[in-house]
Amino acid sequence: MEPNLLTNKSALVTGAAQGIGLAIATALAKRGASVGIVDLQGAEVAAASLSQQFPEQTFTGYELDVRDAEAVTAAVASFVEASGAIDILVNNAGTAARVGIDEITAEQWQRDLDTNLGGTFNFIKAAVHPHMLHAGTGSIVNISSISGINGGAVSDGEAGARSGPAYAASKGGIIALTKWVAKEYGRQGIRCNSVAPGPVESALTAGQAYDTSNQALDRMGTPAEIAEAVAYLASDGAAFTTGQILRIDGGAVMS
Repeated sequence: MEPNLLTNKSALVTGAAQGIGLAIATALAKRGASVGIVDLQGAEVAAASLSQQFPEQTFTGYELDVRDAEAVTAAVASFVEASGAIDILVNNAGTAARVGIDEITAEQWQRDLDTNLGGTFNFIKAAVHPHMLHAGTGSIVNISSISGINGGAVSDGEAGARSGPAYAASKGGIIALTKWVAKEYGRQGIRCNSVAPGPVESALTAGQAYDTSNQALDRMGTPAEIAEAVAYLASDGAAFTTGQILRIDGGAVMS
């Protein structure tokens, strides 16, 4: 079997009812994986659609808030009971308050931190203990952002495509968490990597004006391009890769 194939693998993807998350779920399915779709709403519809496209595999929808640790633990346990394992976990669910530090509310700040970083933590904890540790294997891919590396776009006085401080802070936290998990669990057979997208055409960026002229590739990325990177990191083709932050950003960040 080719190392990038995911035949007989079970993957759980958060924020997967649309956009980048759905593209990731589709890319994993194309490689043979059965996929659990997690989202606040639309997860069951997305799972049904994938079942029609890939009738030989199993797709299940879980509609929950990734900030709810108890719901997350229950969903992971249900997924493992139904599929027999959780071989791959992709943490993609996220929110973004596009306001400056002078305007952001305490609620907006906490929402981005609790969803982006807290949700990633909740799923990692629920998947690793006891499931991945018991199996002695697992691949975790966390979706961060180049905003977590460079602090986001420079403001021109307009909100525009700027990512807010909570978004940048939460994505930077995901990068640090990715490295911690990679170091902590590598000897137990668990890999943990992150994909850091630049500007991508998705529901999260709809209506935003991104200046891509500073990139080597002067355009927006696509959800499918992010999904291909995730599928590689999830696969055995990346068996010697862990603790890495793979930037898919058109060359926006090169150092």
